[in-house]
Amino acid sequence: MGKIHLTHTYNYIISYENLLEAWKEFIRGKRSRKDVQEFEFNLMDNIIELHNDLASKRYSHSSYQAFNISDPKPRHIHKADVRDRLLHHAIYRVLYPLFDKIFVPDSYSCRIDKGTHKAMNRFRDYAFITSENHTRTAWVLKCDIKKFFASINHDILNKIIRAYIPDRDIMWLIAKIIDSFNSGKEGIGLPLGNLTSQLLVNIYMNYFDQWVKHKLKAKYYIRYADDFVILSHSRRWLEDILPLIGDFLRRELYLKLHPDKVFIKTFASGVDFLGWVHFPDHRVLRTATARRVLRNIVDKKSYDKAIQSYLGLLSHGNARGLEGEIYNLIVNHDYQNKHYPIPDTKY
Repeated sequence: MGKIHLTHTYNYIISYENLLEAWKEFIRGKRSRKDVQEFEFNLMDNIIELHNDLASKRYSHSSYQAFNISDPKPRHIHKADVRDRLLHHAIYRVLYPLFDKIFVPDSYSCRIDKGTHKAMNRFRDYAFITSENHTRTAWVLKCDIKKFFASINHDILNKIIRAYIPDRDIMWLIAKIIDSFNSGKEGIGLPLGNLTSQLLVNIYMNYFDQWVKHKLKAKYYIRYADDFVILSHSRRWLEDILPLIGDFLRRELYLKLHPDKVFIKTFASGVDFLGWVHFPDHRVLRTATARRVLRNIVDKKSYDKAIQSYLGLLSHGNARGLEGEIYNLIVNHDYQNKHYPIPDTKY
């Protein structure tokens, strides 16, 4: 494991300065929301009260508001109130830069200058290297963790973080955030709606990432949240490490691989990863994703930004047919006077 140098104290995290800076970050794009407006109406009083509760250790996290979304599969979102979300930002802005330095380079979820597009490009690069410029067979082990956020063990997570942060006050605060939510079982689960959850799951999975890189010696490994791939020219080696991976996740992190989403196949046959099916010379949008794009364009046909966003998405692969259908929707719905460039679909 890497080391972090804790440059800020608990007193800084809960300081008026840090809380006000966190508020500036939190409020972006949220000024029109009623709960945000109510908090902002007495902003300094609310920040002073939050600071005092944290300084005296009287702070208690409020309950969550639960709702469901389809993204594309059903997801259960839990939203904290404004006061707690402000604190999440205050913690995140201090801890993220410290922990980001110890993460492996090929962890791409919820990290600055990372993301799905860079993960897909790295996947393509690793396939090119493994197949020796597509002159030999490249094998891909693709895995998915079952009920990822809902399975995070609080005790294990706290133990991992304590290895990096010896400060008891900061650990008290982190534990307050971690223990503010349970997914039906005491001490299990993180809420999908928290900013801090994005960092916490990366800290949790970094324990696995480091094991994969340093113990398994997997050179061509990429992880995005609960999806990960390992590439090799040897199918036998991938078959040998798969049970080791499953055992490590169960034993060390209390996580399980999704039995229906684990496979080993050749890169040339097409590998489904991060919403696209990847081939040696191109990638195509997953069928279910393509259908959702068209459905959402119809539902949001009056929103220019939505259309531009989808065309931007399609620019990362071969999707000429789908782009044509979107362009027809634009024309058929009185978008003739607007300019929507059809992007290049080559790598």
